[in-house]
Amino acid sequence: MTADQPPPPHSAQHAPVVIIGAGPVGVTAALLLARRGVRSVVLERHRDVYPLPRAVATDDEVCRILQAAGVEKEFAAISRPAKGLRLLDAQHRVMAEFRRSRHGHHGYPQTSMFDQPELEVLLRDALVRRPECELRGGVEVTGVGPDPAGPVRVTYRDDDGEHHLWAQAVLGCDGANSLTRDAIGAVWEDLRFEEHWTVVDVRTNADVRCWEGVDQVCAPDRPATFMRVGEDRYRWEFRLRDGDEPVRELVAPWLPPSYDGDFEVVRKTQYTFRARVADRWSGGRVFLLGDAAHLTPPFIGQGLCSGLRDAYNLTWKLARVLQQGANERMLETYESERKPHARHVIRLAVAMGWAMTGGQDGAAALRRNLLAAACRIPGLTELAGRDLSPSLTAGPLVRRRARRGLAGTHCPQPWVRADGRPTRLDEVLGDDFTVLTATDPWPSLTALAHGLGVRAIPVADLRDDGTLAAWLHAGRADAVLLRPDRVVMDVVPAGRRDFTDTAAWASLLHTTRSPHPSPRKSLLRSTTR
Repeated sequence: MTADQPPPPHSAQHAPVVIIGAGPVGVTAALLLARRGVRSVVLERHRDVYPLPRAVATDDEVCRILQAAGVEKEFAAISRPAKGLRLLDAQHRVMAEFRRSRHGHHGYPQTSMFDQPELEVLLRDALVRRPECELRGGVEVTGVGPDPAGPVRVTYRDDDGEHHLWAQAVLGCDGANSLTRDAIGAVWEDLRFEEHWTVVDVRTNADVRCWEGVDQVCAPDRPATFMRVGEDRYRWEFRLRDGDEPVRELVAPWLPPSYDGDFEVVRKTQYTFRARVADRWSGGRVFLLGDAAHLTPPFIGQGLCSGLRDAYNLTWKLARVLQQGANERMLETYESERKPHARHVIRLAVAMGWAMTGGQDGAAALRRNLLAAACRIPGLTELAGRDLSPSLTAGPLVRRRARRGLAGTHCPQPWVRADGRPTRLDEVLGDDFTVLTATDPWPSLTALAHGLGVRAIPVADLRDDGTLAAWLHAGRADAVLLRPDRVVMDVVPAGRRDFTDTAAWASLLHTTRSPHPSPRKSLLRSTTR
């Protein structure tokens, strides 16, 4: 068989999904696919987990994604809740606090601190336990391109030479310098933020001055970020000046005076913080996720979170197309839903960056004064703290008929007792669509749910603490259709009896198409390095 010939079905060179990159986004995507019975091969340049810390914060929505991946208990053991975010002036006086709850909308602390190498270890341990997943480390992907027979061909090298894999879909989780992004011809859209910072991770038993949250020092001459990561682990980030200042001098304002005890610098490195979004996120059945699709400054702790949201949004749709013959158009909603959210998060991070640095022009002092004044407006800090995950806009998988409402939002996740013991809502709902009703389902709704192959569940049967009933009442809804990622797809408003666009659902969810993308997908080009 030549490289240009398709492999025989189910051969060692064929995989339903190939994932390029075994960082947290790539491995989480593999675990989410495995939960739905989709086999994947993960290709990774390195053989072991990168040992130094990078991402350190996550939110409750991402904890819910880790729950879907099957690692929520392990993650809880290595993470610690954080109080939120404070903005400090140059003298470290508090200008504003953005408090975060220990029990958020998704059932987890709104902010949790963790060590990325520990997260990657537990994700890889989970990967080993899944027979649907195969990790091939120590390989270099050299090409991603179309094949005459339809599947996507991935070329990689290892110690034994060059190999080819044919896949029905390829997920590019290969970072900011993504080869996959080049393969689909995507380019960066620059959102005009670029600064050079020093990141310092320290281990010490000193009585470090902190509030168990994140501090952002808003000072044009020395903006900084500080947070406690673990029991004896801390991180500082400083915008670079000319020259290299000693770490002890940089962190002195947070340490006891004249402290000379244990102080281990785990890592000190320089980063260029950028704000960018890829102009396209897919070409045929090749998709970009995480840093391959978007780059954000770290000021609101959403870099890794955005990548895991990508994985959750795409994998259930891909599984439905590959396994249940859903319409190929479902995959087009990945970019249309995720790209606006990623752009929103990046703009929030850029705004926070400008609040911290104030810029270097003559209006910098004025902007800082306006920031301090705005932070004193009642309710503003609470509103800003809730704005990291806005509703999805209307589209094929979100039927929004009003500007405000439940459609496009996430269903809350309380503890329920539907099976006689306390468990989280998502474990009861399973991995498919679900209709939740405020009352017992009426006959037409029951028939509709049966026709769509989903369950209709009264919230009273779930025996929660009243959260779901209150949520439906506040949204003026008698019933909602939940997607597998717990986003509300459609709503039956109070006083009505049925959803309004079931024909569109059926065509999207159940229309069978070719198992391979059509030849029209010419955006994809073969790349070799």
